[in-house]
Amino acid sequence: MLYYLFKYIDQAFGIPGAGVFKYISFRAAAAAVSSLLITILLGQQFIYFLQKKQIREEVRDLGLAGEAEKRNTPTMGGILIIAAVIIPTLLFAKLANTYTLLLMATMLWMGIVGFLDDYIKIFKRDKKGLAGKFKILGQVVLGLIIGLTLSFCEDIVIREFETPVTIENGKACATAFKDVRTTKTTIPFLKNNELDYSQIIPWLDEQYTWIVYVFVITFIITAVSNGVNIADGLDGLAVGVSAISGATLAILAYLSDNIIFSSYLNIMYILNTSELAIFCAAFVGACIGFAWYNTYPAQIFMGDTGSLAIGSTIAVLAIVLRKELLIPLICGVFLVENLSVIIQVGYFKYTKHRYGVGRRVFKMAPLHHHFQKLGYHEAKIVTRFWIIGILLSIFTLVTLKLR
Repeated sequence: MLYYLFKYIDQAFGIPGAGVFKYISFRAAAAAVSSLLITILLGQQFIYFLQKKQIREEVRDLGLAGEAEKRNTPTMGGILIIAAVIIPTLLFAKLANTYTLLLMATMLWMGIVGFLDDYIKIFKRDKKGLAGKFKILGQVVLGLIIGLTLSFCEDIVIREFETPVTIENGKACATAFKDVRTTKTTIPFLKNNELDYSQIIPWLDEQYTWIVYVFVITFIITAVSNGVNIADGLDGLAVGVSAISGATLAILAYLSDNIIFSSYLNIMYILNTSELAIFCAAFVGACIGFAWYNTYPAQIFMGDTGSLAIGSTIAVLAIVLRKELLIPLICGVFLVENLSVIIQVGYFKYTKHRYGVGRRVFKMAPLHHHFQKLGYHEAKIVTRFWIIGILLSIFTLVTLKLR
């Protein structure tokens, strides 16, 4: 909103300084600071409100250290995160941008799904929360919306250059190019770093490629949102790793819509994605601000309201930037947390069927509880997972130049 306001002021009155809003770097910084201030300044009041309404976490008895201290901690803090992302985005981003609208819709939609889950757990006293089939339905609906929009929307294109991009006087020049709608995505380590979904099933007519695309997107959204949900078991773990992933995606969003950097790195030039740097900046600011109250010992939990919204947002960000095949690196911590549960459950069922007694690979799943059982302090586990997340993010950016 402020972008359009100051654009009008700059054009109509020429007031000095009004033109600064046209710079993405300024608006991204403003969005990050605004979201950070919203979460930090309103966080304590929001915690008091949740305590007054007795919106508290029911912690399961898993026999882990520190469980007693977590009981009655306010939850549904995801509402604060969502507000801290949406408000700065509305203020500083171009609201006509299709990508921005998709990301805001994603966060709000999955936030509602998570809110229903938390509401049933807290107010209906049902520990199971929202039935799993309804969570999956929400993720499938989101996958359909994102997949169909990216497949058929006229505004969503990549620019392919038929002649090499040259730099003259610090400006990029290209004499021949075309804007195309495509299902291409980035795949690391291959020669051109690109894969078209039409190549996955060669016998499928190209006009039906969108079916495969929608299926893959739905799977990714489901996997990442559930991964964040699973990782949200230690104070500050999920929100800290999410901030790292969001910062990585902010860099990718800016690079993908910059003709000079995209040409140098030989990555797809995706028009209008640089606006997502503003959304990502607000996302990172909200996560860091929420970590102020969520790190050990946590004063508030995000609940499924936050974890499902954050997970799906990270997934959709990677998808619209055509970097979804880099998610195992960008979200490596969440992937390992997911896999640890799958391995534990699968091996337990297999050994129980074969030997009559179930056996375990880990002392407890997800993986962070395994390290708790080994005697590591919660804060140390979280910090080390953050470090791993940073290393994976650096490696993600390095893969842009690896062939």
